[in-house]
Amino acid sequence: MSRKVLSSPQAPSAVGPYSQGIAAAGLVFTAGQIGLDPATGKFVPGGVVEQARRALDNARAVVEAGGATLADVVKVTVFLTDMADFAAFNEVYREFFTADYPARSAVGVAALPVGALVEVEMIAAAR
Repeated sequence: MSRKVLSSPQAPSAVGPYSQGIAAAGLVFTAGQIGLDPATGKFVPGGVVEQARRALDNARAVVEAGGATLADVVKVTVFLTDMADFAAFNEVYREFFTADYPARSAVGVAALPVGALVEVEMIAAAR
């Protein structure tokens, strides 16, 4: 099996010892993406809505670095520090995905890296 490390300047650098993404076995796997602006390395201003939008943009950039698009995404996992933000996240999510949604899980967690409010990871079928 071949394995390729993915990297995109449109997503922030990893905040730990991991890759932004990996392409293997015909799939693209993103690392969890949070609402960091790749240009500044800081959180985008605002709250969960703005962080969710940036996290989804960051994940999309890694998916695209693997030669796929959001239309190729088969699974999304979402981590929220407050499940009360679930509806707000869904509104942002609809900006990225329309009919024929990928499978998805949403998990409430006590905390996320560097104080993020939301984290998103994706799996896509490579083209």
